Amino acid sequence: MSASLATPAAAKGAWLDAWLAHLPAASGELAPVQERGRQALSQSSIPSGRHEDWRFTDLSLLQALPLAPAAAATATLPVPESGAVRLVWSGGSNPLAGQALPAGLQQLTPGEIAQGLGHTLAAAGCQEHWPVELNHAAAERVLALRVTSRSQVSLELVSAAAEGLQALRLLLLLEEKAELDLSQWIEAQASGLHSLVIEAHLARGARLSHGLVALGQSDAALMAHVVIEQEPESRVQLSSVTSGWGLARLEPRAVQVDGAAHTTLRGLQLVDGQRIADTHSFVEFKGPEGQLDQLHKAVAAGQGRSVFNGAVRVPRAAQRTNAAQLSRSLLLSDRARIDTKPELEIVADDVKCAHGATVSSLQTDELFYLQSRGIGADQAAGLLQRAFCEEVLRELPAAARSWCSLERLLESAA
Repeated sequence: MSASLATPAAAKGAWLDAWLAHLPAASGELAPVQERGRQALSQSSIPSGRHEDWRFTDLSLLQALPLAPAAAATATLPVPESGAVRLVWSGGSNPLAGQALPAGLQQLTPGEIAQGLGHTLAAAGCQEHWPVELNHAAAERVLALRVTSRSQVSLELVSAAAEGLQALRLLLLLEEKAELDLSQWIEAQASGLHSLVIEAHLARGARLSHGLVALGQSDAALMAHVVIEQEPESRVQLSSVTSGWGLARLEPRAVQVDGAAHTTLRGLQLVDGQRIADTHSFVEFKGPEGQLDQLHKAVAAGQGRSVFNGAVRVPRAAQRTNAAQLSRSLLLSDRARIDTKPELEIVADDVKCAHGATVSSLQTDELFYLQSRGIGADQAAGLLQRAFCEEVLRELPAAARSWCSLERLLESAA
């Protein structure tokens, strides 16, 4: 039994109780949300290996992390893409202060925020998930934006933090036939916890392309929920790349409220040392003729552990659903570990649903071929890793692709 599972529950929760006790009184626009999250955390237990969704995820790292509000840091990134708006987003200060928004991008009113906040979380059944309640308890403000009908907007969100807790909350409303390319960068430059909750509602015919690049370090943790509601004829592509985190837990979730929408999920996680990367995805079709295209990739070296759990729900109302899910993992060490688990709950009888999972190592014949052409062993292995990762990297939005060199990812993972 691992040390984390052997630790008594009371001892495991002591750090959380101490953090809750030292939080300032709830205040500001999110005061009711803060109060709800703090009450929920005080009354619930920390997830452990006894919970099915958490049985591979060791949360012991959280006990050692500093949880005072993190100071913003400076990220080293290329200049913004032409026509894109870049916001430096720390979670505490207002990223829109002094920022002129382009045509088609508007800030939501307090009334709209009160009405919309939490709605998509509830629709996807994750409003009471422990990482979400942690974000509720800590988030000081919400970045709430609307993309107006038929507008095309390119937005970059950059979040880099020094030591401590960074809590980010984003609410997006895309009106009919609106289009948003959203590139997001999260970087841990010191020990701490990074908490992210995104809610997005896509009206009929809207399109969202979201690319998240998150680089951490061995004494930092990332816990993220990216939750989408889709009306018919909408299209969403969620792409994520994580590397370097001592613990990374990512939960992309999409609900097609009346079916007839298209969801694309792409994920890449790199782990080395004794790090853990855990992705739990969930897609639900509530109407007919919905589509899902999902590809998840992992590279595990050292004693790293990669976890993937992909849940797809197709009730009787979701006839003529077409869903494909594939998990592909690259194992670079005999001490690394891959856990992959598809979950397909299908009640409808007129569907096309498929899933597959592969775990492999670098192929000796491919390495031999490259070396026979004068390429060194390390360079050959690097080229094969690049080819494996590129299938996900190339589908990031343009700005995120420019941030995400494989060399930087591997450096972070190591």
